[in-house]
Amino acid sequence: MRAVGARVEKVDGIGHVTGQTTFVDDWRIPGMLWAKVLRSPHDHAAITKLDVAPALAVPGVRAVITHEDVPKNVLGHLEGLGVPADEPLLAESDVRWKGQPIAVVAADSEEAALAGVAAIGVSFEERPALLDVRLAFEADAPKAHHWGNWFPHFGGPDTPPDHRKIRKGDIDAAFEQADAIVQGVYRPNAIEQMPVEPQVCACVPESNGRLTIHSCTQGVYFTMGIVAGHLGVPLNRLKFIAGTVGGGFGGKVESWTEPVVALLALKTGKPVKLRFTREEEFLCTSTRAPWHIEIADAVTSDGWILGRKMLTLHDAGAYARFSPYGVTKHSFHIAGSYAIPNIHFDGYVVFTNRTPTSAMRGFGVTSVSWTIETQMSRIASVLGLDPYEVRLRNASRIGDTTPNWVTLHDPSSVPVIQAAAEAAGVELTADYRTMTRDPRSGDLLPEWLEGQLGDLDAKES
Repeated sequence: MRAVGARVEKVDGIGHVTGQTTFVDDWRIPGMLWAKVLRSPHDHAAITKLDVAPALAVPGVRAVITHEDVPKNVLGHLEGLGVPADEPLLAESDVRWKGQPIAVVAADSEEAALAGVAAIGVSFEERPALLDVRLAFEADAPKAHHWGNWFPHFGGPDTPPDHRKIRKGDIDAAFEQADAIVQGVYRPNAIEQMPVEPQVCACVPESNGRLTIHSCTQGVYFTMGIVAGHLGVPLNRLKFIAGTVGGGFGGKVESWTEPVVALLALKTGKPVKLRFTREEEFLCTSTRAPWHIEIADAVTSDGWILGRKMLTLHDAGAYARFSPYGVTKHSFHIAGSYAIPNIHFDGYVVFTNRTPTSAMRGFGVTSVSWTIETQMSRIASVLGLDPYEVRLRNASRIGDTTPNWVTLHDPSSVPVIQAAAEAAGVELTADYRTMTRDPRSGDLLPEWLEGQLGDLDAKES
C-alpha cells in the first residue's frame, strides 16, 4: 500500500533510456546457428511438392525441419478452455494464409539460412481465398477452414452452438414500443502491436539433455507448456529465461518461435536463434482482429435505450487461436457502461484466409467499447440530445444487471462520465451534475428497467 499515490521509480527505466537494457536479440552464444523460415506466398493453396534436399546441399546449412519433424504438430493453445486444436506448427498439406510457415532452415549465418530457404523445392496449387468476413456465410463462399467458415465449438454436450448467443428480456416488445430505431455498422480494423523488438528466440541444448530457451514471450509459463506439448517432453526438460519483452501488448503471447528453435537445437545439437525481420513482424504475426459489428437500438424520444439487437463477426483469420476467448469476452460487454433491459446478441468467430489474429490490449473489449460509444453519440445526434446526458440517463447504477445477468455492486459509469464532461469543459445541468450511481428510484427507474434489477443481497456464484 505504500506505493498507492506515491511516485514509484521504474527500476528498469534507466537501462531503457540509456540503451543498456539487454534484450533477447542481444544474446550471442558460441557456435550459434541462425534460423530462417520458408513461408507461403499464397493466401490459400494446396502444397503439391516439398523437397528440402536441395537446401541441405547449400554450404553452411545444418538442418531443415518440416511438419514431419514435429512430434505433435497440431496443438491447441486453449484446449483447456474447450477450444479444439486446429493449427499446425508447420503447414502440412495446405496453406491458408500468406506467410504461413512451411519449413525452417538452420545455418551458420543468416545469409546461408536464407539461401537454404530459397533452395527448397516447393510447389502449390492455388485455391480461392476468403478475405472478407461479410462473405463467409454466402453459399458459394470459398471454404477457409476444415470446420467451415465459422467456429462451431462453443460448448454444449450434444449440439454445440456455433456462436455466442445472449438473449435478455423481450426484444420484440422493446422495438414495438420505441419512438426511433438507431442503427449503425462499425468495422474496427486490424492493428499490428508494433513491438520495438520483433519476435525472437534462442535455444541452447545443454549437456544434461535439457533445453535452455531465451524468449521474449509475455507469458513464460504458458509458452513453456506449448513447447513441451509440441516436443512431447515433460516440463522439467525445459528451462525458460524470460528476457526483456521488448514490447508485447498481446502480440507476444504467440508461441511459435520457441518450439521451432527447440526442434532445430535438438536436431543439430547446437544453439539456434530465430529473429523475425520487421517485414515478418508486420505481415506474419497475429494482429488485433478486425471486427464487423451491426447494432440496432430501440430508443425513446428522450434518450432511453429500450433494447439492443447486435451481430458481431470476429475475423479470426485462418485459425482459431485465441479468437473464441476474445468473442466470449466481447459478449460480456455488449451493453457497455449502460443498463439495457432487452438484448438480442449473436457473435461469430469467422475464419478467413488472412493472417490469424490474436490479442491486443483489452482483447475483445476495446472493439465493442469503441463501437458502443460511437453508437451512443449517434443516438444523441439522431434525437437532438446532449451526448453526455444521454449517457448519464442510461448509465449503469448499483443493482443494474449486465446482459448476462451479473448484478453490479460497484459500477463507475456515472462518475466517469461526469469527469469526462468536466475535463471536456462541458457544463452539465444540475440534475446530471449531481447524479450518483446509487440504486435506481423515481424518474431513473422507469417501468422497463424494473425487471432487469438484480438482488444486491444475493452472493454471486
